[in-house]
Amino acid sequence: MIELKLNGLNVKAEEGWTLLETARFYGLEIPTLCYNEGLSVFGGCRLCLVEIGESPRTKLVSSCTYPAEEGLVVRTDTKRVIEARRMMIELMVSIAPNSKKIQDLASKFNVTRVRFKVRNEECVLCGLCVRMCAEQMDGKAIGFQNRGYKKKISTPFDLRSEECRLCGACIYICPACQLRCQGPEADTTLCNACLTMDPTCLDHYDELQCWMYDAGRCGTCVREK
Repeated sequence: MIELKLNGLNVKAEEGWTLLETARFYGLEIPTLCYNEGLSVFGGCRLCLVEIGESPRTKLVSSCTYPAEEGLVVRTDTKRVIEARRMMIELMVSIAPNSKKIQDLASKFNVTRVRFKVRNEECVLCGLCVRMCAEQMDGKAIGFQNRGYKKKISTPFDLRSEECRLCGACIYICPACQLRCQGPEADTTLCNACLTMDPTCLDHYDELQCWMYDAGRCGTCVREK
């Protein structure tokens, strides 16, 4: 067993566990988009960022790819972490504003503006469809093409693949294929129909202070006098 400190508590993790698996084992919620328990890890969406190390030498790492290590100090809901998650969600909304899953994340993390140019590309390159096709359906009919801003997911040479069985697994797992409530012709980039209260403890502390419920979901905490 590995012993480490998670949000100030001394915990134990199995050999080979990642920080995400460890946090979830102890009931801590960490958002993910490109992660799926039945698929290989990818670490592309960066929503599962956590802060490791002790001040002033801390850094952000993706919890789905970072292994649990002996003596590691991990914090899952610091102000720095949440600001980074909000930035990534804001970017994803600008890329695929019609995705219900991404809109729900924006509401949950109090993202109320989009400062990036809206692209409506319908794909955030999470790679879920590629891994689902290759690892669960044994098809390998689609994959990544090009690099940088030209990167996309398609079939070889953009032609219909002979390996594709039209099973629909790629559509089933795709977060951008889940259409937002207002439909494809919504008036606004952000929905915020399910907007939650912003946790007030972040105004006074460096991280969320909730313990009885999911961290930061109550929005009722106040600074101690």
